[in-house]
Amino acid sequence: MTALDHPARAEDGPARPPARIPFPVVDEVSRHCLQEEEPETVHIEVHLPGRLDRKRLRSAFTQALRRHPRILMREAAGHWYRRRYEWELTAEPDMEVVSFPPPGPDALRDARTRALTTAPPLSLSPPIRLEVVEGAGPAEGSEATDCVGLAAGSRAAGAAPAPHTKGTVLFLTINHTALDGPACLRVLATAAEIYGGTDNSPAAPPTRTPDTPQAAEETPSNWSPPARVAPGTPEPSPGNGMLVTELPLPHRPKGSPYTVNDQLMVTTALTIAHWNREHGAHPRPLRITMPVDDRPRDATMPIGNGTRLVEVPFSPEELDTHDPATMPALLRRTATRTRALKSLPRPQLGHGAALLTAPVTPVAWRAALTRGLRRAAAPWTSTTLLSNIGRIPYPLDFGEEAGRAHAVWFSAPARMPRGLTVTTASTAGRLHLALRWSRALLSHGDGAHLRDLFEHYLHTTEVTP
Repeated sequence: MTALDHPARAEDGPARPPARIPFPVVDEVSRHCLQEEEPETVHIEVHLPGRLDRKRLRSAFTQALRRHPRILMREAAGHWYRRRYEWELTAEPDMEVVSFPPPGPDALRDARTRALTTAPPLSLSPPIRLEVVEGAGPAEGSEATDCVGLAAGSRAAGAAPAPHTKGTVLFLTINHTALDGPACLRVLATAAEIYGGTDNSPAAPPTRTPDTPQAAEETPSNWSPPARVAPGTPEPSPGNGMLVTELPLPHRPKGSPYTVNDQLMVTTALTIAHWNREHGAHPRPLRITMPVDDRPRDATMPIGNGTRLVEVPFSPEELDTHDPATMPALLRRTATRTRALKSLPRPQLGHGAALLTAPVTPVAWRAALTRGLRRAAAPWTSTTLLSNIGRIPYPLDFGEEAGRAHAVWFSAPARMPRGLTVTTASTAGRLHLALRWSRALLSHGDGAHLRDLFEHYLHTTEVTP
């Protein structure tokens, strides 16, 4: 997908009909499988130390949408027998995108809940919303609730909470059928630059030691069904729950053959293996889906769903260990696998999805077939998804009064059969972790336990080769 150079506006002459573009493969598959009980939303939460002027922010965000016109779109109406879904590009938003919910002690919790339970409609342009929670206080000061909680990063780090003053939290909720988190973060960075008048260009990516050739190794087969996350204490109400926390970035010795992403991958695998052992699940290979994003982060970044998915396998033997001496070898093997998988050319959802979405039959027929295949393939769906955004590349600096973001969280949908997603990002030298789960699988207490296991195993990856 690529951003359009010109928005669908008629500056002179008679009005033109809105431009239309067919749904790409990822968008169509997501559209086929929508469920009202578990909306496909991505949530981005940005904490600022100061306050924002409402009028200026609305103006800046609207201008940012115009600078990235591919985001100004809605699903075009059509007959059941049409061959494709289509996006209709609009000149302006169909609605006011920025809102300011009433402040209060529960405003932060309520905004998180809305981000999980209410998706922006596809029928209105753009399919996102920005809620501004004012006077939210420090990230560490929020309290957990039964559905959405925030754990104190200071507890994990063993230090006192950071002395932030009452500030502002931006909640960007995205309909994932249309857009992904990195694309919308790019738009938010543009809004910050317009609002604050400061340069929000992306930082240069961190330098890495050049890869050295690695010998081929045996990896677990993808032909057998992988392990599922063992059920904890399911809750009667449908939807997703979420817990976010702040942790120290894991130490990685200079010259290590693995990256922080590899440490997070190993941490996630060990966390789920431990959880499954505690709940009596039979050992099975794990497969962890990892989104890979090759797009540039500057103003030319294509807007849409631009990541491709790869699956990283782990055998039960690799994860059934308590010997710290084996950790360097596990990290090296994981690094070899992830690099090999990322280097392979592959369609975003694989060749099968591209064939499934070929416009040779009415889209309604393909929708029914896709849903049926999704149910049939459920046992082969990966165990979980780890989406590591990495270091936030933009300053997200809104100027002198509002300041620069000191915490940024993302969360990805957690529908069954996976039922659990892990999303990480780093800001200001800290790791921001979001665990999101299906209530049909886990409760908030289960999420808190998984967070503690994740923290423990993250620390075990801090080894000296």
